[in-house]
Amino acid sequence: MGENIGTMASPIYVTGHVNPDTDSIAAAMGYAWLLRERDGADAVAARAGAINPQTAWVLKHLGLEAPILLTDASPRFESVVHRFNTTSPDSPLREAWGIASKTGGIAPVLNPDRTPYGLITGESLFAFLNRQVGTHPRRQEVKISEILDLPCKQAADTRVPKFHVSTKIKDVLNRLLREDRNEFFVTGEEGRYVGICRQRDLLNPPRLKLILVDHNEPQQAVGSLEEAEILEILDHHRLGNPSTHIPIRFTVDVVGSTSTLVSERIEAAGLSAPPHLAGMLLAGLLADTLILTSPTTTERDRQAAERLGNWAFAAGSVLKDETIESFGKQVLTAGSGLAARSPQEVVSSDMKVYSAGGYQFAVAQAEVSDLYEVNEHLESLTKALSELRESKGLDFTVLMVTDVVSGSSRLLFSNPPPILEELPFPPLQDGTRLAEGVVSRKKQLLPGILSLLEA
Repeated sequence: MGENIGTMASPIYVTGHVNPDTDSIAAAMGYAWLLRERDGADAVAARAGAINPQTAWVLKHLGLEAPILLTDASPRFESVVHRFNTTSPDSPLREAWGIASKTGGIAPVLNPDRTPYGLITGESLFAFLNRQVGTHPRRQEVKISEILDLPCKQAADTRVPKFHVSTKIKDVLNRLLREDRNEFFVTGEEGRYVGICRQRDLLNPPRLKLILVDHNEPQQAVGSLEEAEILEILDHHRLGNPSTHIPIRFTVDVVGSTSTLVSERIEAAGLSAPPHLAGMLLAGLLADTLILTSPTTTERDRQAAERLGNWAFAAGSVLKDETIESFGKQVLTAGSGLAARSPQEVVSSDMKVYSAGGYQFAVAQAEVSDLYEVNEHLESLTKALSELRESKGLDFTVLMVTDVVSGSSRLLFSNPPPILEELPFPPLQDGTRLAEGVVSRKKQLLPGILSLLEA
């Protein structure tokens, strides 16, 4: 890299796309681990949406925690908070004086339950002295030591606004600019003190540092992506990337999974992933390539599977008795089936939004062990697909139900444009289309849709 990521002070969030699949979660976890291990970076694995059933099973089976949830990159108050020392309302003012001498002239005053009581500032202290001394000659002779013995509560400004640590700065910026003050309280759970923020920091908050894995299109990324600083993109999908302010490391490679790319970088660094993390990356690879049978599978994926298997199936690992085939079948089985999930979950848990030919549309994919499952759930799935289209403001939506055993799919549509009638998949009597031999959304279905829309 041109810049050593490990030298950056603030956390770097490595995150996959919204509606993350197992490969997206695995790649985020694996790449964050590599950045910490190789570069000493403060890299944190994140996810932009809910964990799907397949990924949940893999995480539980391997004893791993899910990445933190990060759905919006807009700066929050936590990014500008100063955790200043505090005093109490009944403590002598000399204690606040000592704090203020180190903080640039402010001293937070807290109640016994750690909620804010008030803030001692230069302005509040001057107002307090004016009340104590005023213009009377005799009162002007009072000793400073006597004033410093008075309780802090007498000199505190109790009208200082409070903002929760997770509040987006942009949501309250207009209110902040109307306030005739420079400091504000930042609070957390049950209104307890977290720190102080200053107006000048709020006007130019630090951007969240992101590395995007398994996606590069803004509509598939965390919200408010334009407010973040993108450091790198590591992906295996078509290009649709956002613009950046500075050059970044950008890798989009022709392989079956992003987990493959992560495993290659781990090996290139002379490292081997711990068995549980290797198992996670292997699950991501096998899920995306349907146990190395998908048309997207390359020789590099097969080599990566062997590499990850060597690391994951080591003695003492929870996967020590597994093979690539046996583990892959468990992973695919954990994510298949329509009955165990609501129709809304089926159409949204692995859904991606695209733009082409003036259309905004989504293609979702669900895995089953038998395409006849579609018959039983067709009405509810069609309704959920239409609701998804309306809620997202899309022109049309598609659900690709894939039989991971036979290697074929059935396609369900909501409000498809007439041009899609030309798709080379025969329509069935129930309105769905049979796509024999089609299992890859990225390589087999999406190119056909895009070519028709952009013709």
